[in-house]
Amino acid sequence: MTKKGVWRICEVIFDLDGKGKRVKEIERREGASGFWDDPQKAREILREKGGLLRVIDSWEGLVKELEEIEVLLEIAEVEDGGEAAEAHERLAETEKRIKALELERMFADKDDPRNVIVSINAGAGGTEAQDWAEMLLRMYLRWAERRGFSTEIVDILAGEEAGIKNVTFQVKGEYAYGHLKAEAGIHRLVRISPFDAGKRRHTSFASVFVYPETPDDVVIDIDEDDLRIDTFRASGAGGQHVNKTDSAVRITHLPTGIVVQCQNERSQHKNKATAMKILRARLYELEMHKRAQKMEALHKGKKDIAWGHQIRSYVLHPYRLVKDHRTDVERGDTENVLDGDIDVFIEEYLMNR
Repeated sequence: MTKKGVWRICEVIFDLDGKGKRVKEIERREGASGFWDDPQKAREILREKGGLLRVIDSWEGLVKELEEIEVLLEIAEVEDGGEAAEAHERLAETEKRIKALELERMFADKDDPRNVIVSINAGAGGTEAQDWAEMLLRMYLRWAERRGFSTEIVDILAGEEAGIKNVTFQVKGEYAYGHLKAEAGIHRLVRISPFDAGKRRHTSFASVFVYPETPDDVVIDIDEDDLRIDTFRASGAGGQHVNKTDSAVRITHLPTGIVVQCQNERSQHKNKATAMKILRARLYELEMHKRAQKMEALHKGKKDIAWGHQIRSYVLHPYRLVKDHRTDVERGDTENVLDGDIDVFIEEYLMNR
């Protein structure tokens, strides 16, 4: 395909012409007096411009790369000195870059670029479900590590025998929320229980909740009178000071019933600050959810986040298969999936949306 033909396809799919016009409009506004009168708005506009330029520059680079590949193939037709192999290798890499840009196009929500707060809660089933919740935690931490994202466990409640009852952690990285919002819902595990002496098959559930980290420039009004703040001793490992002082903080937002807590810091002040940050994110997400309720009814195939409506099943016995029930994507390499290789599920979900 010629450079002109490739660029035309890009224009149609990615609206490159519209993005170019928007960049020129922003540049005109930059040069106008009073642009920095509202610094917050100015920064948002410049961030938008940077994102637009990144897409345009990426596609210009890809078109140039395809043009060079075309030349290599033409040379190979006359006398192949390795040009054909190089062309196919570069083409495979180009396809990966195109797919990455296509996925980025799916991040249309203004919250998608933000960091994310994730909560995992074990379902009914005692130790079996709590072990499953811990397996999910490891899966997401490994996924974040693969992508170069940073993570921090904010609060965790261990099970009596094994596993965890619930955990809240933060993931920081580019489009962290945009990716992990695909994981919100009920996750189902089927396996031979390592805790059952009779080696019977068990089914366990765990719920995953995902919230975008509230940006600093978004104001969430929280009335102190609407809060009940409790302090208690942190549980589990954490050092002598953590376990012998009331450093852990639990905050209850009375109007909504939302409860958040943090116990990972030695300082009660720092734990309270982190808990308030999580509360702001929860309230922000709640408000966004209310606004989106009417639109949600239009999303075909949407599953309720409730028991019996799992978004994904992980079967380890009598066969090995991970299946996403929203997209029908399946993987037989369950070990890799549980080790954090979940991009195919996330990407397919985003593309289907």
